[in-house]
Amino acid sequence: MYLIKNAHIYTPEDLGKGDVLVGGGRILQIEESLPAEAAYKVTVLDGRGKVLMPGLIDAHVHILGGGGEGGAKSRTPEIMLSDITLGGVTTVVGCLGTDGCTRTMTNLLAKAKGLEEEGITTYVYTGSYQVPVRTLTGSIMDDIILLEKVVGTGEIAISDHRSSQPSKEEFARIVADTRVGGILSGKAGLVNIHMGDGEEKLDFLQYVRENTQIPSANMLPTHINRSWTLMMAGIDYAKNMGGYIDLTTSSDPDFLEPDEVKASSGLKMALDAGVGEEHVTFSSDGQGSLPVFYPDGTLKGLGVGKVISLYREMRDAVLKDGVDLPKALKAVTSNPAALLKLPHKGRVAEGADADLVLADEKTLAIDLVMAKGVIMVSDGQALVKGTFEA
Repeated sequence: MYLIKNAHIYTPEDLGKGDVLVGGGRILQIEESLPAEAAYKVTVLDGRGKVLMPGLIDAHVHILGGGGEGGAKSRTPEIMLSDITLGGVTTVVGCLGTDGCTRTMTNLLAKAKGLEEEGITTYVYTGSYQVPVRTLTGSIMDDIILLEKVVGTGEIAISDHRSSQPSKEEFARIVADTRVGGILSGKAGLVNIHMGDGEEKLDFLQYVRENTQIPSANMLPTHINRSWTLMMAGIDYAKNMGGYIDLTTSSDPDFLEPDEVKASSGLKMALDAGVGEEHVTFSSDGQGSLPVFYPDGTLKGLGVGKVISLYREMRDAVLKDGVDLPKALKAVTSNPAALLKLPHKGRVAEGADADLVLADEKTLAIDLVMAKGVIMVSDGQALVKGTFEA
């Protein structure tokens, strides 16, 4: 058991100073003050000068590796445990991307199970960019209903030259099957949607909203910040149609793509434009391929998207863009938890999973990360590493 004392608690809402008792993988008690001396054995963690936050949720990670658009040599490697935990992330949703051929659902599920065994919480989407969707059982609904870790479909590509160029009707059927699968299984039934830079922008999602009874909460378009025009279309969709938008954090902040919007700045833009703070999420696109540039801006080669960018952009939203910490935290904690229907994740509350991040109150530098009540990171260093990590 652990007793975190005198921390400034963000649930993500500002709860003020207090103590948190953790045991059995759950948050047992939150009080203004709890006794350090008890009949039970407890380890006291000093929270003075620190903020205590929920563990981050990353709803779009290529845990099996991604890339491949430059041929077989450009396939990115599988993720390692500490690549996730060092960024304060304690829950991930794995997905396949462009390559639904050499990357398979069986491999994705096995990787997700392996990461769970190593200490974090994992889920996956069924499918990849492709339409018809390549599932494990042959059916979107069957995958969601019968496979415990499958919470939705994705990442389905639209408005992109790499997509299968589905019709709006085909896309609507995918969303419908995903929703019904979620209803019958008690899961999210969420479609994670890869947004390209085509002129259609969010037309497919607007078609679903205008021509079906399917709610916006079953669709999460990602990479909305890939361009200024798509960002503005996303803001309009979220503000005027009640949609949800996801901003990608894996980028080189010093060498953004032409017209790309930094995720932290995109959050500020959306909030200032009147988008509800519950309608914006961040995800990392971790382990996806990423262009790397020399200092003069010329292309050096391909790198790998990092899950740790999720925390970086949340922190930048606060320290550089002036977003209040509770609002920035929601984008990486309670908002994805709500869309994914994970009631025990994304919040500091009694009975919730003990997924916690302790960080410096001024710099927000991560000090400690706890996943399901186990300390994974301490003093900014990984205590628990993956099976094959050095």
